[in-house]
Amino acid sequence: MTNQQLTLVKQSWTLLREVDPAILGDVFYGRLFFNYPNLRPLFKGPMDRQYQKFIDMLSILVARLDRPYAVEQEISQLGQSHAQYGIKPEHYEPVKDALLWTLERGLGNDWNDDVRQGWIACYDRLTRAMLGRENNL
Repeated sequence: MTNQQLTLVKQSWTLLREVDPAILGDVFYGRLFFNYPNLRPLFKGPMDRQYQKFIDMLSILVARLDRPYAVEQEISQLGQSHAQYGIKPEHYEPVKDALLWTLERGLGNDWNDDVRQGWIACYDRLTRAMLGRENNL
């Protein structure tokens, strides 16, 4: 992940933090479950809590992307908890698709190919770390 990509991810996430987490979560999970209904059973409990947890964790990770040592433990724990919930490596790609789609809708005119490539690099980096395939973010 380049410094420019890091900056674009942080700037775009700052814009999206102005959106109600319930709306972002609803759009994200709506897209995920519409395109991948087989993933719905993996998400138990009230979805409003899931929305908030997703937004909060993404906020923490994005805020600390330039300090990977500050999130190593959170990412490792997140990967372990996902595995305990039955989330498999092949489930990460559908989540990426839904996330990129949501970001594009949320950012509107602020979305472009550079921002997209930044988010892809960010997501892929975090996914590798969560799956234990990368020691250093």
